[in-house]
Amino acid sequence: MRTAAVSRETKETKIAAELNLDGTGIYDVQTGIGFLDHMLEQLSKHSLIDLKLRAEGDLHIDYHHTTEDSGYVVGEAVAKALGDMKGIERYAHAYIPMDETLTRVSIDLSGRPYLVWKVSFTKPKLGEFDTELFKEWFQAFAQSAGATLHVENLYGENNHHIAESCYKGLARALKTATAVDPRKADQVPSTKGTLGGSL
Repeated sequence: MRTAAVSRETKETKIAAELNLDGTGIYDVQTGIGFLDHMLEQLSKHSLIDLKLRAEGDLHIDYHHTTEDSGYVVGEAVAKALGDMKGIERYAHAYIPMDETLTRVSIDLSGRPYLVWKVSFTKPKLGEFDTELFKEWFQAFAQSAGATLHVENLYGENNHHIAESCYKGLARALKTATAVDPRKADQVPSTKGTLGGSL
């Protein structure tokens, strides 16, 4: 089983996560931010990655630090659970429709972090959650997971649908990209024989 436990503690947040890439989508998430919990639950459910996460943050200031740092922790846990990345599919993409919304997410588990974010919101907040923080979460995830990640909302009107389709798209892309092909289970998916660094 490809599992990992990661913790991160700063003066702003204290976060711990346990993750199983070969799970069934069981989740137990408590960040103190209802909408973020909802998104991380979607990530777990639709990727089949088991995720337990506990976060304590300076929510009396705002949601920024807890949101960003949870992205770092989940991304680091994915990278740690992948280990040497032998046999993984590496590349994947997903198109996620949610009523009037369609979002595309493409991922390369390359060891080279990069985010392309083409997502716009028409409202500054969803409930109490600042919509600008979604990019911060995905940036942090890509950075610590070592993933090249492209997220593009192709069209949509409902801001909740737009945000949720981004997380569900990441979930489905991760499900495919982290899968192991038994034909190449002893091989790193790169002609270099290693991942990370230069192309």
